[in-house]
Amino acid sequence: MVIRVFIASSSGFVAIKKKQQDVVRFLEANKIEFEEVDITMSEEQRQWMYKNIPPEKKPAQGNPLPPQIFNGDRYCGQKTSCSAPRYIRGQQNGRAGPIKFECTPEH
Repeated sequence: MVIRVFIASSSGFVAIKKKQQDVVRFLEANKIEFEEVDITMSEEQRQWMYKNIPPEKKPAQGNPLPPQIFNGDRYCGQKTSCSAPRYIRGQQNGRAGPIKFECTPEH
């Protein structure tokens, strides 16, 4: 399975751009294979992302914002801060295994 990071390349929000860059840098630094999916370029992908985020993880109002992270079809979370560990499975140094990924939900 491939790690997919849903991003918005044309976001005007600095905080969203920074969170997206943090996720991508983390994955690249740990040599984890991933695919960036730009939801501003594909309505189909944006709808897929919205549909596949579990209801309890969606915001009370509005749509979920990028970056959103999936391992195949399994939702892994949203990069929001760096204080509590969360694990995703991916490739590290050519072997599969748990990869520590720092993220906690926004309050």
